[in-house]
Amino acid sequence: MKTIRRLWQKAMRNTALRERLRIIIFQSDTPLGKAFDVALLWCIVASILLVFIESLPGLPLLSKKILTVLEYAFTFFFTLEYLCRLYCSDKPRDYALSFFGIIDLLSTLPLYIGWIFGPVRYLMIVRTFRLIRVFRVFKLFSFLQEGDLLMRSLILSAPKIGVFFLFMVILVISMGTIMFMVEGSIPGTPFTDIPTSIYWAVVTMTTVGYGDIAPSTFFGRVVSALVMLMGYTIMAVPTGIVSAQMVHDHKSKRKPESCPECGSPLPAKAHYCPFCGLKQEKEYLPAQDNTIK
Repeated sequence: MKTIRRLWQKAMRNTALRERLRIIIFQSDTPLGKAFDVALLWCIVASILLVFIESLPGLPLLSKKILTVLEYAFTFFFTLEYLCRLYCSDKPRDYALSFFGIIDLLSTLPLYIGWIFGPVRYLMIVRTFRLIRVFRVFKLFSFLQEGDLLMRSLILSAPKIGVFFLFMVILVISMGTIMFMVEGSIPGTPFTDIPTSIYWAVVTMTTVGYGDIAPSTFFGRVVSALVMLMGYTIMAVPTGIVSAQMVHDHKSKRKPESCPECGSPLPAKAHYCPFCGLKQEKEYLPAQDNTIK
């Protein structure tokens, strides 16, 4: 134990090695850094394909052994990479608690946990999230900005979507209960209880329509038709909520315009500058008040 501690302390004092590793692992501007990131992405894709192939039934025993060896090799590589990131990071704690740090750790743990709980090893599919690094490697930051806009819109729309979801829960419970009242007394009916009827209402209102449960009476079909029409009408509401929030966020990010003649901030839809009277060629957004209150 003391020997390992001395080696670790010696490695931590080797600032030149840490800096070189940091440039290779965390920066994709250099040739070695980009080569490392591209190789890492290919390893991630290959390891994900291994999980897919390994889940196929009827694989020969030799193929399973080869896949197992490759799986251990990839896991060892990802574990070593994670430790190297902790070693060369300027702030190891911040990296370990960041989104990528947590994903990097989770991508290595399933195989080790799988030694005790077998099926858990298939959670290695979480490595798919590591492919997000492709945006950094190939300088696709504009796509990340669009992703941030979408995530912000979803977060800000969460309360409205929550209210809508609660309304949907109440609606499917009500419609399922009504269908049980209409069809529940029919001999041989699939609507044997209220929970089953609520399941039918969810499947029907979301327009999935498995067809495993269907009404047989006239009034039951009328209720079913009403639920279908409500589903088509209501299911577009969350999309509209998020879209409206995205449009609002996009407009709020636009910089306020000023008069090209006097430089004064222009009010909304201004045809003339209220300070110098210059006619404006287009309508501008209102200027934002950035003064500290």
